[in-house]
Amino acid sequence: MGSSCSNHLGIPPGNGPNAVGCTDFMMDHTAEGTFFRLYYPCQEMESAGKPDWVPYKEYFNGLADFMKMNRALSERIFNYLFGSFKIPAYLDAPFKSNEKCPVIIFSHGLGAFRTLYSAICAEMASQGFIVASVEHRDQSASATYYFCEKPESERSNASLTKSSGATQQSLVKEWMYYRALQHGESEFPLRNKQVKQRADECILALDKLTEINSGISVQNVLETHFDWSTLTNSMDLCRIAVMGHSFGGATVIEALCKEVKFKCGVALDSWMTPLDDEIFPRVKQPIFFINSEKFQWAGNISRMKKLDSAVIQRKMITIRGTVHQSFPDFTFLTGNWIGKLMKLKGEIDPELAIDLCNKATLAFLQRHLGLEKNFNQWDPLIDGEDENLIPGTNVNLLQSAI
Repeated sequence: MGSSCSNHLGIPPGNGPNAVGCTDFMMDHTAEGTFFRLYYPCQEMESAGKPDWVPYKEYFNGLADFMKMNRALSERIFNYLFGSFKIPAYLDAPFKSNEKCPVIIFSHGLGAFRTLYSAICAEMASQGFIVASVEHRDQSASATYYFCEKPESERSNASLTKSSGATQQSLVKEWMYYRALQHGESEFPLRNKQVKQRADECILALDKLTEINSGISVQNVLETHFDWSTLTNSMDLCRIAVMGHSFGGATVIEALCKEVKFKCGVALDSWMTPLDDEIFPRVKQPIFFINSEKFQWAGNISRMKKLDSAVIQRKMITIRGTVHQSFPDFTFLTGNWIGKLMKLKGEIDPELAIDLCNKATLAFLQRHLGLEKNFNQWDPLIDGEDENLIPGTNVNLLQSAI
């Protein structure tokens, strides 16, 4: 990537007391399986490598499709801008924690994929959480992949050549790209179907972690060097939260409705369009809406307000000077003018914005998961008590819209 990136650009590492490891997990090679990146507290590993932020060029192609750009041209542009960045976590590092870890399932936004929120996920892992960042297979990710079985003829030929494992011998990677709305197609039916699948995928990831925690031997289709047996009895499965951005924020609400094991949810700049109104009264867990200043509008906020409750804590804050893309990692990886041109940066310093978001989230999680940590030092942020926060929303709502 050369000179396109000045020294200060990069994804901020976690601030917590733990070093952070990450690995990928794919259960069942088909599109019906679960696929996620796991972030976790790990042993200090100076020698361990850090994974590429964008794992394969196909993700650049998917981003191009999502942004309606030419693939060949955008691959060069994206590779130039982002190709050399690494995730702030040690790849496949040994798991290490002095206590059982609470669990977060994270859901990405429309056109994103599992690696794009590593600043948030790495921070949570550094603070002692195990975080599974799901890559959705509902065609809302810019790109994802699964595996198909090779035809018999190809398989027999493959077995004659030296191969590193059974996966390469019998399976072939199949890419699934973002599905745009077709001309004249109504948005709600597609997005509503997708949000239901996304919630199911979050629950499936939690089910898989539950198996791993209980010591059941799991087969990871991806040939990583991580020893999954070290996670036996490592998770506090009474303390599970679901978190997501944009379409992932809607996924949080749907997942809370479907699965009571999620004790609370954090919805970042949630896009409420995909949800059925009828699920709102069925959600019984606390929810924290953390919004950007520039993305929200009255109709969207009024749907969040339908989740207000006299008995269940529902909180909302807005971070001043932020845009919708202040939550994914892109905001840290572009200089000021490119960032503002592409609407990846707001007026606020991106690291300050994500720090406020993370601290407020940790305080909320301590309160509703019953954690014995010091995150309650940031309790005032939950109520928007900071010069860079707005309690509630900056959007004016007509009384009739609520």
